Amino acid sequence: MPDLLIELFSEEIPARMQARACEDLKKRMTDGLVEAGLTYAGAAAFATPRRLTLALEGLLSESPTLREERKGPRVDAPEKAIEGFLRGAGVTRDALEVRDEKKGQVYFATITRPGRPAAEIVAEVLDDTIRNFPWPKSMRWGAGSLRWVRPLHSILCILTDDAGEAQVVPLDVDGIKAGDSTEGHRFMAPGRFSVTSFEDYAAKLKRAKVELNPEERAGHIWQEATNLAFARGLEVVEDKGLLQEVAGLVESPVPLMGEIGAEFLDLPPEVLQSSMKEHQKFFSVRNPKTGRIEQFVTVANRETADEGATILAGNQKVLAARLADAKFFWENDLRIANEGMGPWLDSLKNVTFHNKLGSQAERIARIAALAREIASVVGADPDLAEQAAKVAKADLSSEMVYEFPELQGVMGRYYAAEAGLPEDVAAACEEHYAPLGPSDAVPTRLVSVTVALADKLDTLAGFWAIDEKPTGSKDPFALRRGALGVIRLVLENDLTLPLRNSFSMRVDDASECEEKSADLLSFFHDRLKVYLRDQGIRHDVIDACIAMEGNDDLALLVKRARALQDVLQTEDGENLVQGFKRANNILTQAEEKDGVEYSFGADPKFAEDATEKALFAALQDAEKTIAAAAKDEDFARAMGAMAALRAPIDAFFEAVQINSENAILRRNRLNMLHSIRQICLQAADLRRLEG
Repeated sequence: MPDLLIELFSEEIPARMQARACEDLKKRMTDGLVEAGLTYAGAAAFATPRRLTLALEGLLSESPTLREERKGPRVDAPEKAIEGFLRGAGVTRDALEVRDEKKGQVYFATITRPGRPAAEIVAEVLDDTIRNFPWPKSMRWGAGSLRWVRPLHSILCILTDDAGEAQVVPLDVDGIKAGDSTEGHRFMAPGRFSVTSFEDYAAKLKRAKVELNPEERAGHIWQEATNLAFARGLEVVEDKGLLQEVAGLVESPVPLMGEIGAEFLDLPPEVLQSSMKEHQKFFSVRNPKTGRIEQFVTVANRETADEGATILAGNQKVLAARLADAKFFWENDLRIANEGMGPWLDSLKNVTFHNKLGSQAERIARIAALAREIASVVGADPDLAEQAAKVAKADLSSEMVYEFPELQGVMGRYYAAEAGLPEDVAAACEEHYAPLGPSDAVPTRLVSVTVALADKLDTLAGFWAIDEKPTGSKDPFALRRGALGVIRLVLENDLTLPLRNSFSMRVDDASECEEKSADLLSFFHDRLKVYLRDQGIRHDVIDACIAMEGNDDLALLVKRARALQDVLQTEDGENLVQGFKRANNILTQAEEKDGVEYSFGADPKFAEDATEKALFAALQDAEKTIAAAAKDEDFARAMGAMAALRAPIDAFFEAVQINSENAILRRNRLNMLHSIRQICLQAADLRRLEG
């Protein structure tokens, strides 16, 4: 079985596109080959800035011969129908077989498709893959029609047999003919060389100063960078995204450590990190004793005679210019912060948040008012919550955040502290944006929690009021993320916060306002299902609890759902649900048949059987316990009391005929079923459970 090696060699591929391109090349080639009948033992894809590589092991040398049996028309069918079948099957009439079937004699054709050599199939699939490759952006060059992310220079495509003999796959894509050669490092090993297999290819690339595997390049960069920092008693600030990006910028990584000018060391570490990462792709190096960023690591793409001294000198010169700008922004911003941030807040009056929702200043006023209301529920100081909400977005007008938008909130904390505001207010300026994602930490400071809730709830209610809701995969205002943020803030801080009271829709029509509030609450319930499903809670259990009163109190709803999930995992709980459904079905059918509602209370004096009397007593006890437990929000006790009804209900059904010929007994027993239904429904709507 031969091995296949493909390399698509081009000008530099953007780092952000390389990982996806690897997967696309692998998937499109393997899918196409398998569909054509060529299976393989293993596949691996790699990328450097100038090449995409795919290696397949154990490829079939040719596709298997396929035989297909195709049923045709009846023998007495019109001649045109038979001729059409012959054309479609590609056979002559004398090759047809006649078989007897229920409706008469029918023609059958056996179609044989001979196998094809691997090289022929590989050429077809690779040609299609190159011409239809899904680059996010692509370009044309010269006079050709081919599109690629950057000009494509060469195609390496060889099949290597078990004896080590390599065969070039015949392929020509817009004048670029496949061959068996590639190039090494652009500067340290220019020139082409031939290869005979993947092992030969990887070894020769290594000698030509190219590290093919992006994971190995990243590992080399991180190891060398941390070694350089450790030697000086420092540490590299971990940034996996930057590491992956830098590994996609170099074929032969050479980490170098450089100095940051002393005049910039007092800048906030976040400013230094952002400036060096965004503009220079530098790793920040921190002093673990002080927390300050003191040096940087850059990654060169070549070794130099002066061990990188010239490269570092150029980088430090560019960095100094960038940091001089950052220092200028910082010093200007500090002057405004010391004045109380008034100019920034005034400028937000002229910044539109949304054309239907007003300016940023109007939005801030709404958030501040809502924060004051929520504060008492959260347990925060209302004055501090309102103050924090008013200044939380002031840094959006600062020069630093204008230059580095990713520092919004972070800079707000610095500026609030500089303005002499309380620590909780300064912390809220940064923390009110959280959580930004499912793995992001949730704030626990009460003022921060209050402002975060007010911010997200105002945004959600505002966009719901103007009918700008998420649709399908589109969510331009990140409302799903905002709803999940509210859910996590409430649950992880164990807050009792009825959401309906916090929905300020600003809709004149009362009925429309109610309708939109109900729809927004339903949206929260949908996000809650996703959140709880990841924690193993069944969706029907959540539905059974959503149907209960107080379903806008998320913490209460989740406590109920967890308690119901726990009781359903017991034998008593599972069997009780079946008993409840049996009682509910019998009662529903009887009420529909009789045209009356059996809800007037069963009378113990009409109980004939001992199981009937025992069930009366059990229901009275359960009703008291469940009502008291539900009032105390002790849902575990409520569900336990409900599960305890399993035995008396089972015994009742085994011993008693509900639809007795005695009308009085029948009515009394149906009223008892109503009691079972009402008592169980105090804990959760068991009718919504599946199974």
